[in-house]
Amino acid sequence: MSAAEAADVLIKKGKRATAAYIQGVCTSQCNSDITNEVFDSILNPLVPINDWDSIDWCKWLLAGGRTPEDYTQTVQRYDNATTCGLVWTANFVAYRCRTCGISPCMSLCSECFQRGDHKGHDFNMFRSQAGGACDCGDKSVMKESGFCQRHGLQNQRNKPEAPPDLLCVAELLMPRLFLRLVQHLRENSEPDTHHTAMHFADGYLSLLQSHSEMGAAMRTVMTRALINPQIYYMLAVECESGNHLQYRRESLSQYLNARNSLESISEDISNRDDRTAWYAAEQLKNSSFLDELVFWTIKYEFPQKLVCLLLNMMPDLTYKESFTKIFVKHYGLISKMLSKSKDSETLSNRVVHVSVQLFSNEDLAYQMTKDYDLLQIMVDSLSCMMLSISQKSTLQFVDCGHHIMKEHCYWPLVSDLNNVLTHAAVAYEFLSDSNLLNQWFKFLSLFQGMNVNQRELKTHVEFESNTYYAAFSAELEASATPMWALISHLKSP
Repeated sequence: MSAAEAADVLIKKGKRATAAYIQGVCTSQCNSDITNEVFDSILNPLVPINDWDSIDWCKWLLAGGRTPEDYTQTVQRYDNATTCGLVWTANFVAYRCRTCGISPCMSLCSECFQRGDHKGHDFNMFRSQAGGACDCGDKSVMKESGFCQRHGLQNQRNKPEAPPDLLCVAELLMPRLFLRLVQHLRENSEPDTHHTAMHFADGYLSLLQSHSEMGAAMRTVMTRALINPQIYYMLAVECESGNHLQYRRESLSQYLNARNSLESISEDISNRDDRTAWYAAEQLKNSSFLDELVFWTIKYEFPQKLVCLLLNMMPDLTYKESFTKIFVKHYGLISKMLSKSKDSETLSNRVVHVSVQLFSNEDLAYQMTKDYDLLQIMVDSLSCMMLSISQKSTLQFVDCGHHIMKEHCYWPLVSDLNNVLTHAAVAYEFLSDSNLLNQWFKFLSLFQGMNVNQRELKTHVEFESNTYYAAFSAELEASATPMWALISHLKSP
């Protein structure tokens, strides 16, 4: 009997029996072809991703012979997370304590705020505009004295580690789950299919998100699958053996075509050698599932559920660093997407929902500045956006009637720049780079002379233009705020 036939027989015995068998195989560390055939059958890319039975099969397989509910409770007992990391979307009510905050963007969920000691502190309750995540336990963003009783290194020292057999199936299956997700995103790479594709993937993303919420033990399994280049290349790139070969080749081709098409959009942001096209199959050996998922997140204009899934795993510091590197690499593309989006307000909020989690950490922001030219990329992105709407005249300045100005498409970029400039080490890097300062002053010159008004003497003007508001906002947000952020660090005469 072949492995495929044996897998069919096993599947017919039911979900719990199949899961128990695979749990036994994983516990004994046997390399079972039958297990791979079961995974191939359940995660068949030719079956729609919203197939309820396939999603339910995945829940049972991950549970390893337990019920999914029992498994969830068991895994949660081994949650030794030192940070909260609760992710929320727009209109969520959260807290900000300026007494405890190191970064002005720090925020706390209501539970962590109530469990912490903030009596007599300078705090406020606010309704989130763009979404966010709880920073409790993160000493790079807030003082340890403000941590609640559940978070911080001191509060998690006595938590036991999860036994190896509890997560062994997840170690094997989780990369396959991410593979099925990227296959679905590749299939629907055309812009007019994005909304429908995300609607179809809603139940599947809920499956992944529910597991990421089980705690640090499960998140570690998921982040290892996301950032491992060998696993990614073997599953998502290599197409020389295994099942569904023709589909896999076409799927990879769809991804490479999408990457190459978007490269032409962002190529004017920077022409440095380390940002040239690398989108050929043999050059994906250093890539990962996280690389590809961040790419699709941008291409699909930051769909809410996919964003929340990726943010849920930010408490894992290795993952957060990897994510930030990829995000910075694609930053120029994000600025182009903001300029072209039909719903720039929603896209702006979702971009900031991600970026504020990355750049509020001073150590990480400084590392990105030193190793990956973060400041240069930010200034390049802002300059390219404003130059694209500059009016041709002796004094070159921006067109305040353009939708980039009227809809504040530049706001996420300016917000990120202001965020990183609150860190003294990053601000000093900015001020010590003469080339960067020269480029910044050229950028500021685009606001000199904008929104020129001429007195009308012959005919009555029925409706006054509202471009004055766009001009005022740009001067405040893109010019004055970064200036005050820089000046705040200059304390000596």
